[in-house]
Amino acid sequence: MKQETANQMTATTAAAKRRAVKERSTVGERIIEGLEQAVAWTRGQNDRVRVTLVHVPEVDVRKVRRKMGLSQAQFAKKFGFPPATLRNWEQGRSRPDAPTRVLLAVIAKHPEAVEEVLGKAS
Repeated sequence: MKQETANQMTATTAAAKRRAVKERSTVGERIIEGLEQAVAWTRGQNDRVRVTLVHVPEVDVRKVRRKMGLSQAQFAKKFGFPPATLRNWEQGRSRPDAPTRVLLAVIAKHPEAVEEVLGKAS
């Protein structure tokens, strides 16, 4: 009987330790769990997921640059873009990615803010 009680206590302690380890999951484990939830959501399997959608504006780079009265080389240098990339955007051969479009939208509305930040960085 004593052995049976000791075994039950050991099993209970082991289960408690497993729960504690599970509760203290690593960052990697939480990332994997989040990715699994995202995949399930895209498959329509999980509707209890919070989804945040952000509208990233389309920006006419040429229009912004011309409004500022800058050449392609000047605009590229001022805001840290490769000149060839800027040309490709303006000629429609490629398109800025979402974070770059956000930056371009800020440049379009508040170029002085971006200039100030970039000036302090250099």
